[in-house]
Amino acid sequence: MMPENRIPPECPSCGGRLIVVRLVCSSCGTEVNGEFDVCPVCTLGEGGRELFDLFMDARGNLKEVQRKLGVSYPTARQRIETMFRELQGERPPMEASEVLRRLGEGEIDVETAIRLLAGED
Repeated sequence: MMPENRIPPECPSCGGRLIVVRLVCSSCGTEVNGEFDVCPVCTLGEGGRELFDLFMDARGNLKEVQRKLGVSYPTARQRIETMFRELQGERPPMEASEVLRRLGEGEIDVETAIRLLAGED
């Protein structure tokens, strides 16, 4: 469950990109209307935001991130790399379990599953 004070990373209805259209000053009530992009970190899913916060708390020290996550160094490094790719607007690769689920349910064919597992789509 996402904390109330965070902007959702995508439209809860269709999954599309959200934009901010109104800003309000909490002190004087001044409003600014327009179309504003959210910060790149705000576009991360909840897990990505938590990883970003952990990375910042660790001041970029991957050994510290590894220790706090309780995973191997290569796993911590891969998660951080995936987070940075997502921040740059790249779609993160689909998890193998999700590819296999979609294949098993007939949503995708074998060729598509192979491409997804290879990170080609």
